[in-house]
Amino acid sequence: EIQRLLDLGIVSKIHCWQIDRCGRDLRDIINFLHYTTAKKIPVHFISQGLTTLNENGEENPVAKMMISILGVVAEMERKLILERQKEGIAIAKLKGNVYFGRKPNTKEDPLRFLSKPRNKKAMELLKKGYKAREVSKIIGLSPNTVTKIKKLINVKV
Repeated sequence: EIQRLLDLGIVSKIHCWQIDRCGRDLRDIINFLHYTTAKKIPVHFISQGLTTLNENGEENPVAKMMISILGVVAEMERKLILERQKEGIAIAKLKGNVYFGRKPNTKEDPLRFLSKPRNKKAMELLKKGYKAREVSKIIGLSPNTVTKIKKLINVKV
């Protein structure tokens, strides 16, 4: 989705909380950053205070070095988390606890979610300029559901 927005020229700058949010491993992160750099789109990492491109559109060498180092650290951290998760599941199985994980079909397709009657009504009100809390009270949806609808509408720009 982000790549489509970049290709359309809708996005001129990306603000990201942390480097590890750009990919699952170092390769994903570097590929993403190469792509944005080629498109002359700066990526700003808020928590690290790094930006990939200077004001004149040139690649920032210090940021490139720091991103590489922090990307490796993020990849190692992810591997450790997955390893600990597997260990925890194995221990739970040995103790007789049954591990199920996410139940099948619990993650609903966005189009199906938005096509529900109450959610359609919420979309209409949001497009008319109503605030999320107002929509929540009018329709009787939880504020979190209305916020989810609002985010899905904005992504579809």
